[in-house]
Amino acid sequence: MTETHGDKSPVTLLGLGAMGTALARTWLAAGHPLTVWNRTPGRAAPLAADGAKVAGSAAEAVAASPLVVVCLLDDASVEETLGGVDLTGRDLVNVVTGTPAQARARAAWAERRGARYLDGGIMAVPPMIGVPEAGGYVFYSGSRELFEEHRETLAVPAGTTYVGEDAGFAALHDVALLSAMYGLFAGVTHAFALIRREDVDPAAFAPLLTGWLTAMAPAAHTTARQLTSGDYTTDVVSNLAMQVAGTPTFLATAEEQGVSPELIRPYFELMRRRLAVGSGEEDLTGLVDLLVRKP
Repeated sequence: MTETHGDKSPVTLLGLGAMGTALARTWLAAGHPLTVWNRTPGRAAPLAADGAKVAGSAAEAVAASPLVVVCLLDDASVEETLGGVDLTGRDLVNVVTGTPAQARARAAWAERRGARYLDGGIMAVPPMIGVPEAGGYVFYSGSRELFEEHRETLAVPAGTTYVGEDAGFAALHDVALLSAMYGLFAGVTHAFALIRREDVDPAAFAPLLTGWLTAMAPAAHTTARQLTSGDYTTDVVSNLAMQVAGTPTFLATAEEQGVSPELIRPYFELMRRRLAVGSGEEDLTGLVDLLVRKP
């Protein structure tokens, strides 16, 4: 079904956890006819009161709309829920968090069963859904035709970013960004641990920390340029040799403060390994190559 401005295309949503419920409410608020199904039927009651049609089975829900959005726990739940359901002619959008390989396999699985497939990676938490100013969005990959046809409907809950025909790319982008987030959280955790036993107000320290991390974030663009060019010695502000020379201070400070170095030591070890095989005039970009395993 090709959408035009003003159309309110019907949507089926499978899964009513916190994220699924948030998605459902935004489509209902926007006037889209919505059919929902959840393994625990009670979760659907509040949505039914708001106008959603509650299906008695996953098969009934899938049959209700050309566009079927899956927001279940994991890839195994998708198999369990849709394994025996007729998907012929359906447009299946899977926003379950999974791996790139799982997404590619699920795309092939959907195609064999007569459905078009789009994988999604949600870069938001439930309170951000339906709130444009919150900045949440969803990565999509797979059938470009499917994405373009349903772009308007998919953009109702959150922004949309299409990242390619390869069905695994949404999951790849999702996990890559979230992995960077956890790396940032690791650094924040270590920083607060260092001041924990001192007469330093965490609330006063926090804006200093966020300001510094914000100032450092654009270094990602330098890394990208160096990876693209293959020259890791351009636009270097603090070279690898200098940074490796400074790592003992960080480890000694952790020791003095009674803080485990387990969050920062592995990165420092990578830096020393790269210095042993690369140039001291490089940036830290060469660490990327150390992490990528040889085929």
